[in-house]
Amino acid sequence: MALDPSYLEYPHRSYGMDHDRYDWSMLADRKPVAWPDGKRLALWVNVSLQYFPLNQSGKPFAPVAGMTTAYPDLRHYTLREYGNRVGIFRCLQAFDRYDVKPTFAVSARLAERYPYLIKKLVARGDEIIAHGWHMDAPHFGGQDQAEEATLVKKSLQTLREATGQPVTGWLSPSKSQSSNTPELLVENGVEYMCDWINDELPYNFRTSAGDITAMPLSTELEDRFIMHANLHSESEYADQIKDAFDYLYAEAGDQGGRMLALSIHPWMLGQPHRIGKLEEVLAHITSQDGVWSASAGDIRTAWQAAQ
Repeated sequence: MALDPSYLEYPHRSYGMDHDRYDWSMLADRKPVAWPDGKRLALWVNVSLQYFPLNQSGKPFAPVAGMTTAYPDLRHYTLREYGNRVGIFRCLQAFDRYDVKPTFAVSARLAERYPYLIKKLVARGDEIIAHGWHMDAPHFGGQDQAEEATLVKKSLQTLREATGQPVTGWLSPSKSQSSNTPELLVENGVEYMCDWINDELPYNFRTSAGDITAMPLSTELEDRFIMHANLHSESEYADQIKDAFDYLYAEAGDQGGRMLALSIHPWMLGQPHRIGKLEEVLAHITSQDGVWSASAGDIRTAWQAAQ
């Protein structure tokens, strides 16, 4: 039976995008971005410090990289905890060795449970952004708006009190949003969000509460995605990151500044058999003079100035 013609009618259909959240544009057609001091590529290393509850509910979906076996899943719980207790310090040493400026996305619940770690990051002067309440408290379609508003507010309030920082960036647990999340972020003083992974440069994102900047944090180049989800080796991880850097660095020479966004997790790369690959990647990237390593907030500021 043939479909009724009305099935194909969509009142919001337009060239490029079927919504007005942001303008559709080709990357090569945009105004070239100039990074500070004439640098060609902005390096954003985002480190996710996450808290996974041992008794996760998994509703309406199980958190990405969460518990997978019957309660109590001590095997996976303690592995995630290892990252916040051991692996993170190996990562910090690697960043300092190669003069890399990381950004830390922190679960608010973790800030309550690991105050020593928050004090360490604050003392280093690193930027901290919100990573929701904890990894089993997702933002999702159909979520009660008042419930989500409370979740956003208490996550930001907890982190701001714990760090003394304004905390103007946001990365949702599992990068999941509801249709109300961007508005709620703006209403709570968030200036940029990292959940939309559809680009390689920041872009302006509209909400009914005002504009916010979308800072795309690549999933394709994420350590967990490459090694944990796709089961690629540590060497393949390093090769993919270096290939991405080489391409973007060359492209920036012809089309203006580019951004390389690396998402890493200390429970993955902080392992003794993997930390060397993080160092290999950082050594390769920082060997070029045209690289500007900066926090996500500083990259956003520079991008705005270039507009």
